[in-house]
Amino acid sequence: MQVILLQRVAKLGQMGDVVKVKDGYARNFLLPQGKALRASDANIQGFEVRKAQLEAQNLETRKEAQAVAEKLDGQSFVVIRSASDAGALYGSVTTRDAADAATAAGFTVNRAQVVLERPIKELGLHRVSVVLHPEVTAYVTLNVARSVEEAELQASGKSIQELAAEAEAAAEFEIAELFDDIGGAASEDE
Repeated sequence: MQVILLQRVAKLGQMGDVVKVKDGYARNFLLPQGKALRASDANIQGFEVRKAQLEAQNLETRKEAQAVAEKLDGQSFVVIRSASDAGALYGSVTTRDAADAATAAGFTVNRAQVVLERPIKELGLHRVSVVLHPEVTAYVTLNVARSVEEAELQASGKSIQELAAEAEAAAEFEIAELFDDIGGAASEDE
């Protein structure tokens, strides 16, 4: 199906481009979302009349999105989840979780704007992109941890695996000292 794009669509084209897409993509996404019109002669002429208005509207929304992106870019949000000792989450962190964390911090972010490159299934710091406008993207960091204290440690640069290794080494050192003390006491008795 031939459609006229009313705004920039990633991996498809710019505003005003006439592109050929699959019928289902046009019918189920582009047309209902108001991102495109069918490429009939009447619609092409109507688009040419409205083109200046659409470009002005696009410029205004892009400026608003850039203002929000300047504030949002580089922010870090904490998401508390239960996880195993190895750092694997019981479940995963979704786009809804990321949007809720940003909203709790005072930003207006819709879950459809959050883009996860891959599912978040482990503790740690994860970079996530937020698409505020087709031409404006901000990057935030999700700090996924089991507690607020753990999140603060991760933010300072320590990973969960490093902390677990340090705790295990300290426990082994204490056990070794205990056995040395017991061995020394046994030799004194003889």
